[in-house]
Amino acid sequence: MTAEVEAFSRGRVLVVAFEGWNDAGDAATGAVRLLQEQLELVPLASVDPEDYYDYQFTRPTVAANDDGRRVLRWPGASLYGPAVDAGEGPSIYLLLGIEPSRSWKNFTAEVLDAALAVDVTAVVLLGAMLADVPHTRPISIFTTSENPDVRRSLAVERSTYEGPVGILTVISDAAEALGLPTVSVWASVPHYVHNAPSPKAVLALVDKLEELVGVSIDRGELVSDSAEWEQGIDALAEEDDEMATYIQQLEQARDTVESPDASGEAIAQEFERYLRRRGDKPDGRNGDEPWGKG
Repeated sequence: MTAEVEAFSRGRVLVVAFEGWNDAGDAATGAVRLLQEQLELVPLASVDPEDYYDYQFTRPTVAANDDGRRVLRWPGASLYGPAVDAGEGPSIYLLLGIEPSRSWKNFTAEVLDAALAVDVTAVVLLGAMLADVPHTRPISIFTTSENPDVRRSLAVERSTYEGPVGILTVISDAAEALGLPTVSVWASVPHYVHNAPSPKAVLALVDKLEELVGVSIDRGELVSDSAEWEQGIDALAEEDDEMATYIQQLEQARDTVESPDASGEAIAQEFERYLRRRGDKPDGRNGDEPWGKG
């Protein structure tokens, strides 16, 4: 077993997710919250929201606590870890919060300093993007790393995405500069159901995370929730012919690409036909979150 593999499967792994631009269908934060519920983790550090959040963009909320008293909850991000040092790994740490609206360099330095203080050995960054994918097929998961040793050891690819990025990419870049190997794991969420949480995408991220870090994660009600989510969209499509036709087109494109007999030319032709149906040029991009984002 290589040092890179051990860093993820036997070390202290920081799993990161943020609400906002990086979190289509609440999939990434949903996966991390599932870990937070199952593992006996306690808050280790939190950022001062005054330093990193624009409250007109990300407003505080008010809600009743267990005693019935109304309390303010401020946007922020916190690091969670085991209440008791587990010694030999694997140990899971979590960084969970809302994507900051300013001072990303300082924010990144602060959260990574907190991670280094507890001897984190590797970082897994979870994200989810809206994509032209059908809800009826398995959720596509894209795993990438900028670290050549990690790519060789874990058989993952390097992202080819170029364009605007979220806080996950900034943290990944800074972590690698500090010698922390990183892996980015992204789920593709059907864009036509972007207003609702996607338990199917949460489940796909949890499956991949369990594979990477070698820790057993109880799915709880995720499997049944995923089935109900898919059935609910099926019911909507039955009442909307245009939506049903569009989903069928997505299914055909997905099945063509994943067919064992599909050649590169056939895949390219199908992709071009799909783009023409949408009125796009073959070399154009639809949206700002294409496949392979890192």
